[in-house]
Amino acid sequence: MKIINLTTLALIIVGGLNWGLIGLFGLDMVAALFGEASVLSRIVYTVVGISAAWQVMPLFSAISAGEVVAERG
Repeated sequence: MKIINLTTLALIIVGGLNWGLIGLFGLDMVAALFGEASVLSRIVYTVVGISAAWQVMPLFSAISAGEVVAERG
């Protein structure tokens, strides 16, 4: 399970960075690499979305175990 969690977390980071590029510069790196609305682009977006859904489980587990604590400085 650890390898799946690390892989999905890495994919979510890549997706987040892509959204940052879109927001800051209007540059969609996935579309630039694989073509806008191409099958490959859709696969990448789908895999990132599935990765985000997968990461909901560890998040809820961490919350229920009390591992997620917000610190205020």
